[in-house]
Amino acid sequence: MVAETSTQLISVTLRVWRQAGAGQPGKFVEYKASNLSPNMSLLEMLDVVNDDLERTGEDPIAFAHDCREGICGTCSLMIDGKPHGPHKGVASCQTYMRSFADGATITIEPFRARPFPVIKDLITDRSAFDQIQQAGGFISVRTGACCDANAIPVPKGVADLAMDAAQCIGCGACVAACKNASAMLFVAAKVSHLGLLPQGQAERDRRVLAMVQTMDDAGFGNCTNQYECSAACPKLISHDFIARMNRDFIGATLRSAFQPVSNAAGGGAG
Repeated sequence: MVAETSTQLISVTLRVWRQAGAGQPGKFVEYKASNLSPNMSLLEMLDVVNDDLERTGEDPIAFAHDCREGICGTCSLMIDGKPHGPHKGVASCQTYMRSFADGATITIEPFRARPFPVIKDLITDRSAFDQIQQAGGFISVRTGACCDANAIPVPKGVADLAMDAAQCIGCGACVAACKNASAMLFVAAKVSHLGLLPQGQAERDRRVLAMVQTMDDAGFGNCTNQYECSAACPKLISHDFIARMNRDFIGATLRSAFQPVSNAAGGGAG
């Protein structure tokens, strides 16, 4: 049973993961949260709980947030065992207290993955995603100013598909949902949205090889095609992009194997 949207206040019990710092032992701690509006977001509820903790001299719950509009991906939380909570296609900041019954117990913990070490409480270090992005998630060709955007014709179907992939907000839900902690959906989205467009062709092979290698080096697991990633994605990015990236990776691997190796300093295949 889910609380109806109304002005009736609700109360819940929270089981929150508390961890003083990286590498420190952690545990679940229970808190009572009372007289909550069902229309406040889960993050606003945590704000209220933290206000109460500070008034009693306790350390507030550390959690990450920024835009609170489902855009930045910062608010990554595991809520009742599901990345971002019970609903499909929304981030943690878009999960509202009306999603939970009055008197419910809500378990909140950080995303669990070896490449996402806990910094404190509910905050994890997801800089591994930044390293993957820096390895190839860019183009270096000159594309002109904004007014030149239509100078290179792109078929609408291709543009739409590229935009579907570009919606990835790098939250890490795909990793948290996967039993192998695979980052394939994230990498596939970043590889595909540039690889589909004309401006991204010059570095297409180098991009996919570099980003996949960086993903592997960071310690993410392998994909076993069970699609928990796309089911948990707040932007509903399709796992079809993983197949597209695999085709690009195989093609780039074969082409790089037959490229002549340069003898110049710093030169090499791929």
